[in-house]
Amino acid sequence: MKSLSNLKISFIGGGNMASALIGGLIGQGAKASNIAVADPYEPTRQQLEAKFQVTTAANIQGLSQVIQSCDVLVMAVKPQQFKEAATELKPVLEQSANKPLCLSVAAGIRTEDMARWLNHARLIRAMPNTPALIGQGMTGLFASSAVSSEDRDNAQAICSAVGQFTWVDNEKQIDDITAVSGSGPAYVFAFIEALENAAIAQGLKADQARTLATQTVLGAATLAAQSSETPATLRERVTSKGGTTYAALQVLEKLNWADIMRQAVAAASARGAEMGREFGES
Repeated sequence: MKSLSNLKISFIGGGNMASALIGGLIGQGAKASNIAVADPYEPTRQQLEAKFQVTTAANIQGLSQVIQSCDVLVMAVKPQQFKEAATELKPVLEQSANKPLCLSVAAGIRTEDMARWLNHARLIRAMPNTPALIGQGMTGLFASSAVSSEDRDNAQAICSAVGQFTWVDNEKQIDDITAVSGSGPAYVFAFIEALENAAIAQGLKADQARTLATQTVLGAATLAAQSSETPATLRERVTSKGGTTYAALQVLEKLNWADIMRQAVAAASARGAEMGREFGES
């Protein structure tokens, strides 16, 4: 495995997730001179050049030689743009003596479809989430059978630059991870929003409500992450029968709070699988 400082990485797409990964990689020792980005949007390219001093191009052809010599190719395009980008990439990869690892962060795009569109076998599917923007991301990873141990190490090095990662052996589980951690930040934001609005309804000022809600969630999440005890045990420790917390949790239980969350995660997972079929057939 090459050290991060020697790893050559090309990005197709320069949006928020690509920017987060680039920032994390450079922060962990990757060289800006070894990173290149293809993105059609000029303001995005200008921002990446100014912020990270990386090489950029308006299209894949403009980076063809760089792509052909890179170690890892990160597909950071939207799912609906993946096939078009892959079609443009295919001849570039076919002419490459050095077949790079292809790491996709596009939700819902299956490895079998990537392999067909790219005519390429070394594929890893990754599902990061938006806290990667502040180095606190969580990424799920699935590797095709052609991926080597070195490829896995390189993928881990990239993903660990923006947080934590976990591997799955069944690609279907990437849809499940998407539903839990990929979409999960939105559930947490919705909870913060609801808690904030509840605080305001009780008469607290809006700025107080925001601080109370966000810091409570941050503190509880940090405690859960650092504690050896389960979330259930931590919950029980702050819940005295007949007390205020107990009264609130009784309401949530009557509303089937846990079942609602199960249904939400199941719906997100099913939609991820559906997206794979939709984009794969397009």
